[in-house]
Amino acid sequence: MKKYITKTLVIALLGLAMTGCSSARQQALPSTNDDSNYRPVILVSIDGFKPDYLGRGVTPALIALAAGGVRAEAMRPSFPSITFPNHYTLVTGLRPDHHGIVDNTMDDAAIPGVRFKLSNTEAVLDRRWWDQAEPVWVTAEKNRVRTGIMFWPGSEAAIQGVRPTEYRAFDDKLAPAARVDTLLGWLDKPIAQRPGFMTVYFDQVDHAGHEFGPDTAEVTAAAALVDKAIARLMDGLRSRHVDANIVIVSDHGMTAISTERVIQLDQIADPASYEVVVFGSNAGINPRPGKEDLVTQALLKSHEHMQCWKKENIPQRFHYGSNPRVPRLFCSAELGWSIVPEARAISKAKKGAHGYDNLTADMQALFIANGPAFRKGIVLAPFDNVDVYPLLMKLLNVPALASDGTLEATRAALAE
Repeated sequence: MKKYITKTLVIALLGLAMTGCSSARQQALPSTNDDSNYRPVILVSIDGFKPDYLGRGVTPALIALAAGGVRAEAMRPSFPSITFPNHYTLVTGLRPDHHGIVDNTMDDAAIPGVRFKLSNTEAVLDRRWWDQAEPVWVTAEKNRVRTGIMFWPGSEAAIQGVRPTEYRAFDDKLAPAARVDTLLGWLDKPIAQRPGFMTVYFDQVDHAGHEFGPDTAEVTAAAALVDKAIARLMDGLRSRHVDANIVIVSDHGMTAISTERVIQLDQIADPASYEVVVFGSNAGINPRPGKEDLVTQALLKSHEHMQCWKKENIPQRFHYGSNPRVPRLFCSAELGWSIVPEARAISKAKKGAHGYDNLTADMQALFIANGPAFRKGIVLAPFDNVDVYPLLMKLLNVPALASDGTLEATRAALAE
């Protein structure tokens, strides 16, 4: 595999792409009623895309958008740095503890007998899991802004009783180009029927990272594939004379893991004394009745490569542990280590993982923005991903709900 382009060269490429850029245009807020004022907001997620993937020499579309607009040095995901919690944070401005999607796998005493997990379609479609918050598209629809949501977590449920104007059931077999074409098709509708807010989601980079590890040719190829889809999106917008505001994000990064770096819970406590709700980079554990003290004492001891807490004692900087859906005991592995219930789970381990401490370099996420609302050639200091939500609401000219985010983190990016 060819050596990756150095960080210095990435900066140089960004600088070259900025050459000849005109001065920033005035911010134009989207409207679905007036063709001349139609400025849709498009939120793009590239799951598992680390910012340093821009240095692999295969993402010219992303580099051009960053150079001609705004990029962040990095964006800090919320803890735990996994997919569903962070995607819901990006569109609500709330940390997982506050919006209720605290993990990819969850139990809730108020929804007995059901475990929320990605493979449980019935649960994913059940609004009760999502109704602790209100995402951008629901608020937009309430304010008469049509929305088109392509594969964003939560978009298939009638959250707060509201669905997007356009949405599609998730299909991981649908190619990136076809996802873009679906979005562009919405723009071919009569002006009164076009969405003012749209999203598109790509999972290929994350999938390659899990299967092969982040520092591989397969991840580079996946990044190139998604970049071509983004180029297709931009070409489609230009051919339709649509001047959109584009915000491109990832939900988290990725780090290499190994079957040699594993912590087995059944070697720490009697597996008959607890239930494991989730495991991997973190483990959520509920002691069985009458076994609380036994399990707590075993887990809270000092362990190499793992630290455990009662949920109420999780360090404050994680902003995690107050939601009833967080298991009573929570363990977090050292970067690159995995927590498994028992030995037979080791064979199922992948080559890459995320979910770790959200301040570590490998977990940092991507942020790029481009369009009439944004200045050109701006590099923002690292900020928290809760700050994306108020930016989106500002672009949509729709009142933002109370959140954990602030517009101050991205204000310098705006043209006015």
